[in-house]
Amino acid sequence: MRLNTKVIRVAGLLLALSCNEPGRAQPAASPKAITLDDAIRLAEANEPSFAAAVAESRVTALQRKDAFAGLLPSVTAHNQYLYTESNHAKSATSQGGSNQSLPLFIANNSVHEYISQGAVNQTIGLAAVAAVRLADANAARAKAELEVARRGLVFTVVQLFYSVRSGSEKLSVAQRALDEANRFVDITEKRESGREAAHADVIKARLGQQERQRELGDPSTKIELADEPAPPLLPDRPSIEAAAKENNPELRSALASFQMSRAETLTSWAGLLPDLALNYTYGIDAAQFSERGPDGARNLGYSASATVDLPVWDWLTSERKVKEARIKAQASKVALTAAQRRLLADLTEFYSEADVARTQLASLDQTVADARESLRLTNLRYVNGESTVLEVVDAQNTLVSAENAQADGMVRYRVALAQLETLTGRL
Repeated sequence: MRLNTKVIRVAGLLLALSCNEPGRAQPAASPKAITLDDAIRLAEANEPSFAAAVAESRVTALQRKDAFAGLLPSVTAHNQYLYTESNHAKSATSQGGSNQSLPLFIANNSVHEYISQGAVNQTIGLAAVAAVRLADANAARAKAELEVARRGLVFTVVQLFYSVRSGSEKLSVAQRALDEANRFVDITEKRESGREAAHADVIKARLGQQERQRELGDPSTKIELADEPAPPLLPDRPSIEAAAKENNPELRSALASFQMSRAETLTSWAGLLPDLALNYTYGIDAAQFSERGPDGARNLGYSASATVDLPVWDWLTSERKVKEARIKAQASKVALTAAQRRLLADLTEFYSEADVARTQLASLDQTVADARESLRLTNLRYVNGESTVLEVVDAQNTLVSAENAQADGMVRYRVALAQLETLTGRL
């Protein structure tokens, strides 16, 4: 999954601030425990790059409708009044009668001219069809890129969420270790007072106690996370492959880019072909704003026209544009093939990582259980004088390391599952 470093930084900030939703005041003493869904929802609502991807998807969807509207006739209502200075000459043939003055400008029809017409225009050509195909492909690409951005943001939040949870678990481990160290200091002091242990044992126990106290000195802001069930089992490989191939936004984006390049090629070909323009106009263009003139002549009527523009010579510009579009289409085809290969590579890598993390997590669970039992037995042996203080401290350190490794292993497995789930669109 491709990630943006800016997204990672911003998502981290959102996760740190997600105890308080925008516009809602939360009690400072009891912040709401956030879930993974809460963190994802807040990140989607506040991350600028994701908001830009959402806007781009919506805009291209509207542009697609605009391109389709270009295939349909347009209707306009044209209303105009023209006044032209008279040349003070009378026209016996004008529509207004022999007393009507002629306009000073020969391009105008009369001194007073009223125009109120409805016009229907339609242009038929390859360019409009190519524009629709281009807009369709662009909208599909933007939608796919939005899903890419969403999955990248979700995966980043998952990483941060379980990293925070791991930190909380390690803090609990440190607290338990401090309690164990305090208990062991008490044991060594009692054994020293009973002449069963040397003062060196007390010093060694206190050194361990001081180390555990330093481990609890974490100045970071504590974030309360909601409890979650145990992680799900790893899905079988065939179902993951089927879902990834069926619902992969990066592959859809590459396919849409290829379709865009083909539409651009079609647009280039449109420059070599003629366009047919049709016009139908109905209304009034007369010296009087009425259905009939003073002499009874009918003012209300229609006109129609059909225009064909044939491209003849443009210094081979259109031919070069066709070649340029074909070159871009070939590059888009290569990118599409690369996206297909990358999907298979990511699928293999992510599934292998999740499988290894699952195996190691089971091993770490067993290691923690063995380390706890070892510490318990070593404490019993020390109380009975059968082991040394060094063995107890070593057992304590082994348990802390095992529990911390278990927390890291859980994060690794959760993140590996998130990689697969975002790859397949399940998350």
